Amino acid sequence: MMQSPSVLIETPNMTEAGQFALSSELISELLTGMRLRGVQYRRVQTGPSFGLGFEHKSAHAYFHYLAVGTAILRTGEGAIHHLSAGDAVLVPQGHGHQLLSALDATVQHIDQLDAAPLGEAVSGVNTCPSTLSTPSAILFYGCMEFDLGGMRALGKLMPDVMVADTGGQNYPGLGSILDSIKREICAGRIGYAGIMARLAEVAASLFVRGWVECGSESAQGLMAALRDPRLARSILALHRQPGREWTVAELAAESHVSRSVFAQRFQATIGVPPLRYATELRMRIASQWLTQDNLSIDAVAQRLGYTSQAAFSRAFKRVNGQPPGASRQSRRSSEPVQ
Repeated sequence: MMQSPSVLIETPNMTEAGQFALSSELISELLTGMRLRGVQYRRVQTGPSFGLGFEHKSAHAYFHYLAVGTAILRTGEGAIHHLSAGDAVLVPQGHGHQLLSALDATVQHIDQLDAAPLGEAVSGVNTCPSTLSTPSAILFYGCMEFDLGGMRALGKLMPDVMVADTGGQNYPGLGSILDSIKREICAGRIGYAGIMARLAEVAASLFVRGWVECGSESAQGLMAALRDPRLARSILALHRQPGREWTVAELAAESHVSRSVFAQRFQATIGVPPLRYATELRMRIASQWLTQDNLSIDAVAQRLGYTSQAAFSRAFKRVNGQPPGASRQSRRSSEPVQ
Protein backbone atom coordinates (compact mmCIF):
# COMPACT_ATOMS: atom_id res chain seq x y z
CA MET A 1 0.00 0.00 0.00
CA MET A 2 1.28 3.47 -0.91
CA GLN A 3 2.02 5.63 2.09
CA SER A 4 0.40 9.03 2.48
CA PRO A 5 2.55 12.13 1.82
CA SER A 6 2.63 12.96 5.51
CA VAL A 7 4.72 9.90 6.34
CA LEU A 8 6.99 9.80 3.31
CA ILE A 9 10.69 9.91 4.12
CA GLU A 10 13.39 11.45 1.98
CA THR A 11 14.14 9.68 -1.26
CA PRO A 12 17.72 9.01 -2.45
CA ASN A 13 19.60 11.76 -4.23
CA MET A 14 18.66 12.43 -7.82
CA THR A 15 20.99 11.56 -10.62
CA GLU A 16 23.01 14.40 -12.10
CA ALA A 17 20.94 14.16 -15.28
CA GLY A 18 17.74 14.46 -13.26
CA GLN A 19 19.04 17.46 -11.35
CA PHE A 20 20.09 19.15 -14.59
CA ALA A 21 16.68 18.58 -16.17
CA LEU A 22 14.91 20.00 -13.12
CA SER A 23 17.25 23.00 -13.02
CA SER A 24 16.62 23.65 -16.71
CA GLU A 25 12.85 23.59 -16.15
CA LEU A 26 13.14 26.12 -13.34
CA ILE A 27 15.37 28.43 -15.33
CA SER A 28 12.89 28.24 -18.19
CA GLU A 29 10.10 29.21 -15.79
CA LEU A 30 12.19 32.12 -14.54
CA LEU A 31 12.92 33.45 -18.02
CA THR A 32 9.32 32.96 -19.14
CA GLY A 33 8.04 35.09 -16.26
CA MET A 34 10.72 37.75 -16.65
CA ARG A 35 9.74 41.06 -18.24
CA LEU A 36 12.27 43.43 -19.82
CA ARG A 37 11.04 46.59 -21.48
CA GLY A 38 13.50 49.14 -22.70
CA VAL A 39 12.61 52.69 -21.74
CA GLN A 40 15.79 54.42 -22.93
CA TYR A 41 18.72 53.49 -25.14
CA ARG A 42 21.76 55.56 -26.10
CA ARG A 43 24.58 55.01 -28.56
CA VAL A 44 27.39 57.12 -27.10
CA GLN A 45 30.70 58.11 -28.66
CA THR A 46 33.21 60.21 -26.75
CA GLY A 47 36.61 61.81 -26.87
CA PRO A 48 39.53 60.77 -24.65
CA SER A 49 37.99 62.33 -21.51
CA PHE A 50 34.44 61.54 -20.41
CA GLY A 51 32.28 61.01 -17.33
CA LEU A 52 28.73 59.68 -17.62
CA GLY A 53 26.42 59.52 -14.60
CA PHE A 54 23.42 57.19 -14.20
CA GLU A 55 20.95 57.69 -11.34
CA HIS A 56 19.38 54.96 -9.23
CA LYS A 57 16.14 53.61 -10.70
CA SER A 58 14.28 50.97 -8.72
CA ALA A 59 12.62 48.14 -10.67
CA HIS A 60 14.98 48.88 -13.56
CA ALA A 61 18.22 47.42 -14.90
CA TYR A 62 21.08 49.13 -16.72
CA PHE A 63 22.92 47.43 -19.57
CA HIS A 64 26.21 48.71 -21.00
CA TYR A 65 28.28 47.38 -23.87
CA LEU A 66 31.68 48.91 -24.65
CA ALA A 67 32.41 48.45 -28.35
CA VAL A 68 35.53 50.62 -28.64
CA GLY A 69 38.04 51.93 -26.10
CA THR A 70 38.32 51.53 -22.34
CA ALA A 71 36.27 52.79 -19.39
CA ILE A 72 36.00 52.62 -15.62
CA LEU A 73 32.68 51.78 -13.97
CA ARG A 74 32.37 53.22 -10.47
CA THR A 75 29.40 52.20 -8.32
CA GLY A 76 27.64 54.46 -5.84
CA GLU A 77 29.54 52.73 -3.04
CA GLY A 78 32.90 53.33 -4.72
CA ALA A 79 33.61 49.87 -6.17
CA ILE A 80 35.73 50.03 -9.33
CA HIS A 81 35.46 47.86 -12.46
CA HIS A 82 37.88 48.34 -15.35
CA LEU A 83 36.29 47.70 -18.75
CA SER A 84 37.85 47.13 -22.15
CA ALA A 85 36.43 46.82 -25.66
CA GLY A 86 33.99 43.91 -25.89
CA ASP A 87 33.00 43.96 -22.21
CA ALA A 88 29.35 44.13 -21.13
CA VAL A 89 27.78 45.10 -17.81
CA LEU A 90 24.38 44.51 -16.24
CA VAL A 91 23.32 46.51 -13.19
CA PRO A 92 20.25 44.40 -12.31
CA GLN A 93 18.98 46.44 -9.38
CA GLY A 94 19.26 49.80 -11.10
CA HIS A 95 21.81 51.23 -8.66
CA GLY A 96 23.39 54.56 -9.48
CA HIS A 97 26.85 54.43 -11.07
CA GLN A 98 29.28 56.21 -13.37
CA LEU A 99 31.24 55.38 -16.53
CA LEU A 100 34.54 57.26 -16.63
CA SER A 101 37.65 57.66 -18.73
CA ALA A 102 39.60 58.27 -15.50
CA LEU A 103 38.70 58.37 -11.82
CA ASP A 104 39.09 62.16 -11.69
CA ALA A 105 36.97 62.81 -14.80
CA THR A 106 34.17 65.38 -14.59
CA VAL A 107 30.81 63.60 -14.46
CA GLN A 108 27.69 64.71 -16.33
CA HIS A 109 24.34 62.94 -16.06
CA ILE A 110 23.47 61.03 -19.21
CA ASP A 111 20.13 62.84 -19.57
CA GLN A 112 21.88 66.24 -19.61
CA LEU A 113 23.72 65.41 -22.84
CA ASP A 114 22.26 66.41 -26.19
CA ALA A 115 20.79 63.35 -27.93
CA ALA A 116 19.67 62.88 -31.53
CA PRO A 117 16.83 60.39 -32.16
CA LEU A 118 17.91 57.21 -33.97
CA GLY A 119 14.71 55.19 -33.56
CA GLU A 120 11.98 54.36 -31.05
CA ALA A 121 13.42 54.98 -27.54
CA VAL A 122 16.95 55.03 -29.08
CA SER A 123 19.10 58.14 -29.35
CA GLY A 124 22.67 59.00 -30.25
CA VAL A 125 25.02 61.04 -28.08
CA ASN A 126 28.27 62.43 -29.48
CA THR A 127 30.66 64.22 -27.14
CA CYS A 128 33.70 63.58 -29.31
CA PRO A 129 35.57 66.83 -30.16
CA SER A 130 35.41 67.77 -33.83
CA THR A 131 39.20 67.90 -33.90
CA LEU A 132 39.36 64.11 -33.52
CA SER A 133 38.88 61.98 -36.62
CA THR A 134 37.69 58.95 -34.62
CA PRO A 135 36.05 58.64 -31.17
CA SER A 136 38.09 57.31 -28.28
CA ALA A 137 35.19 55.24 -26.93
CA ILE A 138 31.92 53.94 -28.34
CA LEU A 139 29.36 52.33 -26.08
CA PHE A 140 25.72 51.29 -26.11
CA TYR A 141 23.63 51.80 -23.01
CA GLY A 142 20.12 50.67 -22.16
CA CYS A 143 17.80 51.33 -19.25
CA MET A 144 15.05 48.72 -18.96
CA GLU A 145 12.11 48.01 -16.74
CA PHE A 146 13.11 44.76 -15.09
CA ASP A 147 10.63 42.41 -13.44
CA LEU A 148 11.33 38.78 -12.55
CA GLY A 149 7.62 38.11 -12.05
CA GLY A 150 6.98 35.26 -9.64
CA MET A 151 10.69 34.94 -8.90
CA ARG A 152 11.11 38.61 -8.02
CA ALA A 153 12.82 37.61 -4.78
CA LEU A 154 15.83 36.55 -6.85
CA GLY A 155 16.45 40.17 -7.82
CA LYS A 156 17.47 41.06 -4.28
CA LEU A 157 20.10 38.31 -4.35
CA MET A 158 21.77 39.47 -7.54
CA PRO A 159 25.09 41.31 -7.29
CA ASP A 160 25.08 45.08 -7.74
CA VAL A 161 27.13 44.77 -10.93
CA MET A 162 27.56 41.81 -13.29
CA VAL A 163 30.46 42.04 -15.76
CA ALA A 164 31.06 39.80 -18.78
CA ASP A 165 34.41 40.08 -20.54
CA THR A 166 34.90 39.55 -24.27
CA GLY A 167 34.78 35.78 -23.86
CA GLY A 168 31.62 35.80 -21.74
CA GLN A 169 32.68 32.49 -20.17
CA ASN A 170 30.44 32.87 -17.12
CA TYR A 171 27.43 33.64 -19.31
CA PRO A 172 27.05 30.96 -22.02
CA GLY A 173 25.66 32.29 -25.28
CA LEU A 174 26.30 35.93 -24.39
CA GLY A 175 29.48 36.28 -26.46
CA SER A 176 27.74 35.82 -29.80
CA ILE A 177 25.03 38.36 -28.86
CA LEU A 178 27.67 40.91 -27.91
CA ASP A 179 29.44 40.33 -31.21
CA SER A 180 26.16 41.08 -32.99
CA ILE A 181 25.71 44.29 -30.99
CA LYS A 182 29.21 45.39 -31.96
CA ARG A 183 28.55 44.74 -35.65
CA GLU A 184 25.35 46.79 -35.52
CA ILE A 185 27.03 49.65 -33.67
CA CYS A 186 29.95 49.84 -36.07
CA ALA A 187 28.07 49.23 -39.32
CA GLY A 188 25.22 51.66 -38.70
CA ARG A 189 22.96 49.94 -41.24
CA ILE A 190 19.28 50.75 -41.73
CA GLY A 191 17.27 49.90 -38.61
CA TYR A 192 20.35 49.19 -36.52
CA ALA A 193 19.09 51.17 -33.52
CA GLY A 194 16.02 48.99 -33.04
CA ILE A 195 18.04 45.82 -33.57
CA MET A 196 20.55 46.90 -30.91
CA ALA A 197 17.72 47.53 -28.47
CA ARG A 198 16.31 44.02 -28.96
CA LEU A 199 19.77 42.46 -28.72
CA ALA A 200 20.36 44.33 -25.45
CA GLU A 201 17.21 42.76 -23.98
CA VAL A 202 18.40 39.30 -25.06
CA ALA A 203 21.82 39.99 -23.54
CA ALA A 204 20.23 41.00 -20.23
CA SER A 205 18.24 37.74 -20.22
CA LEU A 206 21.44 35.75 -20.79
CA PHE A 207 23.08 37.57 -17.88
CA VAL A 208 20.23 36.43 -15.63
CA ARG A 209 20.30 32.86 -16.92
CA GLY A 210 24.07 32.63 -16.50
CA TRP A 211 23.83 33.93 -12.95
CA VAL A 212 21.17 31.38 -12.01
CA GLU A 213 23.19 28.55 -13.56
CA CYS A 214 26.63 29.59 -12.31
CA GLY A 215 25.91 31.97 -9.44
CA SER A 216 27.65 32.31 -6.13
CA GLU A 217 28.44 29.14 -4.23
CA SER A 218 27.23 30.90 -1.08
CA ALA A 219 23.70 30.97 -2.49
CA GLN A 220 20.94 31.50 0.03
CA GLY A 221 17.18 31.86 0.17
CA LEU A 222 15.35 31.20 -3.07
CA MET A 223 18.61 30.69 -4.98
CA ALA A 224 19.59 27.88 -2.62
CA ALA A 225 16.11 26.37 -2.96
CA LEU A 226 16.41 26.32 -6.76
CA ARG A 227 19.54 24.20 -6.37
CA ASP A 228 17.91 21.79 -3.92
CA PRO A 229 16.26 19.13 -6.14
CA ARG A 230 13.53 18.37 -3.59
CA LEU A 231 12.55 21.97 -2.87
CA ALA A 232 12.90 22.80 -6.56
CA ARG A 233 10.11 20.35 -7.40
CA SER A 234 7.63 22.07 -5.12
CA ILE A 235 8.65 25.56 -6.25
CA LEU A 236 8.23 24.52 -9.87
CA ALA A 237 4.75 23.17 -9.06
CA LEU A 238 3.79 26.45 -7.35
CA HIS A 239 4.93 28.53 -10.28
CA ARG A 240 3.13 26.34 -12.79
CA GLN A 241 -0.15 26.32 -10.87
CA PRO A 242 -0.25 29.56 -8.86
CA GLY A 243 -4.06 29.49 -8.71
CA ARG A 244 -4.26 26.10 -7.02
CA GLU A 245 -5.07 26.07 -3.31
CA TRP A 246 -2.01 24.12 -2.25
CA THR A 247 -1.59 22.39 1.10
CA VAL A 248 1.75 21.72 2.77
CA ALA A 249 1.12 17.98 2.41
CA GLU A 250 0.60 18.33 -1.35
CA LEU A 251 3.78 20.34 -1.75
CA ALA A 252 5.68 17.79 0.33
CA ALA A 253 4.39 15.06 -1.97
CA GLU A 254 5.74 17.00 -4.96
CA SER A 255 9.13 17.02 -3.24
CA HIS A 256 8.94 13.31 -2.23
CA VAL A 257 9.66 14.04 1.42
CA SER A 258 7.56 13.93 4.57
CA ARG A 259 5.37 16.89 5.47
CA SER A 260 7.45 17.78 8.52
CA VAL A 261 10.79 17.46 6.72
CA PHE A 262 9.52 19.56 3.84
CA ALA A 263 8.09 22.34 6.02
CA GLN A 264 11.28 22.53 8.07
CA ARG A 265 13.59 22.53 5.03
CA PHE A 266 11.48 25.11 3.18
CA GLN A 267 11.39 27.49 6.16
CA ALA A 268 15.12 27.06 6.86
CA THR A 269 16.14 27.62 3.23
CA ILE A 270 13.78 30.33 1.99
CA GLY A 271 12.97 32.00 5.30
CA VAL A 272 9.17 31.85 5.12
CA PRO A 273 6.64 29.00 5.51
CA PRO A 274 5.50 27.27 2.28
CA LEU A 275 1.96 28.65 2.24
CA ARG A 276 3.11 32.19 2.90
CA TYR A 277 5.50 31.86 -0.03
CA ALA A 278 2.60 30.58 -2.17
CA THR A 279 0.45 33.61 -1.25
CA GLU A 280 3.25 36.10 -1.90
CA LEU A 281 3.99 34.39 -5.20
CA ARG A 282 0.36 34.79 -6.29
CA MET A 283 0.44 38.48 -5.46
CA ARG A 284 3.70 39.06 -7.35
CA ILE A 285 2.19 37.37 -10.40
CA ALA A 286 -1.01 39.34 -9.90
CA SER A 287 0.94 42.60 -9.83
CA GLN A 288 2.60 41.73 -13.12
CA TRP A 289 -0.69 40.76 -14.77
CA LEU A 290 -2.33 43.98 -13.61
CA THR A 291 0.40 46.49 -14.39
CA GLN A 292 2.18 44.97 -17.38
CA ASP A 293 -0.29 42.63 -19.06
CA ASN A 294 -3.25 44.96 -18.37
CA LEU A 295 -5.65 42.23 -17.23
CA SER A 296 -8.74 43.32 -15.32
CA ILE A 297 -8.87 42.84 -11.56
CA ASP A 298 -11.69 40.34 -11.94
CA ALA A 299 -9.77 38.32 -14.54
CA VAL A 300 -6.68 38.17 -12.32
CA ALA A 301 -8.76 37.09 -9.32
CA GLN A 302 -10.34 34.27 -11.32
CA ARG A 303 -7.01 33.09 -12.74
CA LEU A 304 -5.54 32.86 -9.27
CA GLY A 305 -8.45 30.86 -7.89
CA TYR A 306 -10.19 33.50 -5.77
CA THR A 307 -13.95 33.10 -5.42
CA SER A 308 -14.55 36.85 -5.38
CA GLN A 309 -12.82 40.06 -6.39
CA ALA A 310 -13.17 41.31 -2.82
CA ALA A 311 -11.27 38.31 -1.40
CA PHE A 312 -8.52 38.82 -3.96
CA SER A 313 -8.29 42.56 -3.24
CA ARG A 314 -7.92 41.91 0.50
CA ALA A 315 -5.12 39.41 -0.10
CA PHE A 316 -3.41 41.74 -2.57
CA LYS A 317 -3.49 44.68 -0.14
CA ARG A 318 -2.24 42.50 2.72
CA VAL A 319 0.87 41.51 0.73
CA ASN A 320 1.52 44.64 -1.37
CA GLY A 321 0.31 47.35 1.00
CA GLN A 322 -2.27 48.82 -1.38
CA PRO A 323 -5.33 47.55 -3.28
CA PRO A 324 -4.88 46.31 -6.87
CA GLY A 325 -6.52 49.38 -8.43
CA ALA A 326 -4.15 51.74 -6.64
CA SER A 327 -1.16 49.57 -7.58
CA ARG A 328 -2.09 49.76 -11.25
CA GLN A 329 -2.63 53.54 -11.07
CA SER A 330 0.71 54.19 -9.34
CA ARG A 331 2.49 52.15 -12.00
CA ARG A 332 0.86 54.14 -14.81
CA SER A 333 1.67 57.48 -13.19
CA SER A 334 5.35 56.46 -12.90
CA GLU A 335 5.73 55.54 -16.57
CA PRO A 336 7.89 57.98 -18.55
CA VAL A 337 6.19 60.20 -21.09
CA GLN A 338 7.44 59.28 -24.56
